[in-house]
Formats: sequence, C-alpha cells, structure tokens
Amino acid sequence: MPGEARTAVAASRSPTAAAESTAVVHDHITDAIKAPALIRLGDNVVLARFETMKVYAALGAVRTLLRRGRVVPGQTLVDSSSGIYALALAMACHRYGLRCHIVASTTVDSVMRAQLEVLGATVDQMPPSRNLKLDQERRVRHVRKLLAARPDFHWMRQYHDCVHYVGYREFADLVTGTLADVPLTVVGAVGTGASTGGLVQALRETGRAVRLVGIQPFGSVTFGSERFSDPEAIIAGIGSSIPFDNVRHELYDTVHWVDFRHAMAGAVGLLRQHAVFAGLSTGAAHLVASWETDRDPDRLHLVLGADTGHRYAERVFARHTEAEDMRALRPRRIRALDELRPPWSVMEWARRPDPGNSRLDRCPGEDSADTAGHVSSTEVTP
Repeated sequence: MPGEARTAVAASRSPTAAAESTAVVHDHITDAIKAPALIRLGDNVVLARFETMKVYAALGAVRTLLRRGRVVPGQTLVDSSSGIYALALAMACHRYGLRCHIVASTTVDSVMRAQLEVLGATVDQMPPSRNLKLDQERRVRHVRKLLAARPDFHWMRQYHDCVHYVGYREFADLVTGTLADVPLTVVGAVGTGASTGGLVQALRETGRAVRLVGIQPFGSVTFGSERFSDPEAIIAGIGSSIPFDNVRHELYDTVHWVDFRHAMAGAVGLLRQHAVFAGLSTGAAHLVASWETDRDPDRLHLVLGADTGHRYAERVFARHTEAEDMRALRPRRIRALDELRPPWSVMEWARRPDPGNSRLDRCPGEDSADTAGHVSSTEVTP
C-alpha cells in the first residue's frame, strides 16, 4: 500500500469513528442527506456516496439568492432537470418557503415525479425523445415559454449560473477536515460542471494539490464527443447536448469518455464488490477510478457517487447478468479529439480552456457579484 495513501486513509478513520458515536438531530431533511457517506473502496480510494449530491448545489444557490434579495419567500423557482437536481431544488424550496416548478426530462421516472409532487412542486415532463439532445432542447424551450408567461418566476439556470458552485465549498471543507492533506485525485461525472468544478476549485484555493478527472458520455458536446451516438445511454446527468457555461474546462486534468455498457459494468461491479448500490454515473466513476489508481497508486482518489441506484433498477441492475467484468476493461488512450472512439477513451486534457470559447471565467465565491440575471448566448441557442 503506498505510504501517502496509507496515511490519508488512516487519517480518515478517526473523524469517521467520532461521527458514528455522535447522534445529531437535524432541523430539516436536507441537513441529514447533504453530506455523503465516505466509504473506503481500496487502499487509496474513498467513495463519497450521496443520496443526492445536488442538495449542496441547491441549498447553496437558494440561500445565496435569498441573501442577495434575488428571490423572496413565496416566489416560484423554475428549472430543467433530469432528476436529482429537481429533487434537491424541491427540498430546498420546501425548507425556505419557496414554490418550485420543474421541467422534467423524459428520463424522470414515476417514483421521482411522485416525490416532487408530494413536496409541492409542479412538474411539466417532456414526452419520450429520440435522443438526449432533443429532450434537452425541448426542456430549455419550455422554460423560456414559462418565463415569458410568468416573469415573476426565477430561473435557477443550474447549467449556466455559477451560484451553484457555492454549496460545494461546504463539501470541500468536509473533504479537508476528513482526508489528510496528501496529493488528491477527484474522479466524477462532469454534468453541469458545478459539482466537480465547485469542489476542486475550492480545494485548490487552499493550496492543496488536486487533480480532476472528469467523465463524459459519448454524444456530449461538452468535451467534443457530439459526433458519436450511444443508443442505450441514459446518463443524462453526465453530459450535455448543449453548451453549459458552468463547465470550466480549464479545471480538468484528464477526461474519460465512457459508454453505457462500461458504466453499467462499473455500477454492477461496485454493488458486487463493495455492496454499494449507486447510480450509473457513480458506476462510470468507479470504473475510471479503478484504472486511474493502478496508473497512479501514490495518490489518494476520491470518487464522487452522485445518487443511489434506485432509478436505474430496471435498466441497469435487473440486467446484471449482461454486465461485463469491469476488471477486464481498459480505455483507449488518445492524444487528440479526432482519435476519440467508443466504448472507452481517455485523454490528458491538461487544464486547457474550452476549444470553442476563449473565455477563462472563474466561478465567483459566495460574496462575489451576483450573476443570476445574466442570460448567456448558450441558453438561447436551442
């Protein structure tokens, strides 16, 4: 076992034991579920397994907007979501006396929709689509129609407003207080960019040496795989068919592109090997981290597990006999995007900016100027 990783894992044991011996009574469910369970998967691998990771994003954003006076109690917050952000936003609205309206992806299942409606959210769900791009474009168009009819609604813009970075500073504090200050690699799905970007930006500001490994599905425009199609892909939270301003490309050291079958192998492998029932993006992250740790065993690896596996029960876990053995899978190593190929490719991104945008923005901290009223050009494209 590498010396630095051994030290980091040992350092994490004492806070964990203390937490287990101290019961806490929370004032609201969001406080109880926002922090992840930290689970040791190996000598130099720790999984941060969330019930829904975006509670950090939603709470941080709502609190900041209320404090700045951008929204007021009783107002309706609206946004588009493929699932876990919708639930997080509905819970944040429940906590702070706000109304919630969700424009839901076709991938939102009946269980998730029922939770949203019982929480008081109103839901407009998109019809079945041929692909993720059409689903996302429909959602954005529908949100804009709602705003035209109801200017009193506040669009949360989880894809574009970097107020969603704010909440992950609290997660960074948890990581700093739990894992020893050794070289760290964070492995997680890119998605909107806020979770991986917000966590790593906050950690690097402390002076910590942190590598960021991002995961994308084939078909996502975010890191240039839009020319590919993955018919089975249901990983709406990992990639995007439209540009997201909240993705800061210059934060990422390495990018992996993973197809559905490989993500499925990782999710089934995680349950089989570690008894952890987690979502498809977590499965992809587990697969990628397994390869990364073999390549760089002297670093501690933190794997982000965004949600549980419940919404993937039928389309992933019920098909567990079809899953490949993740231990036999290896990525294709590429040096340029024109070499990209399914089912699994990896490239050293080396913190380069978005090739389609010369901007080098940094998401502001909690006390920076408000950006909530800004409408970017990417929002009006669809």
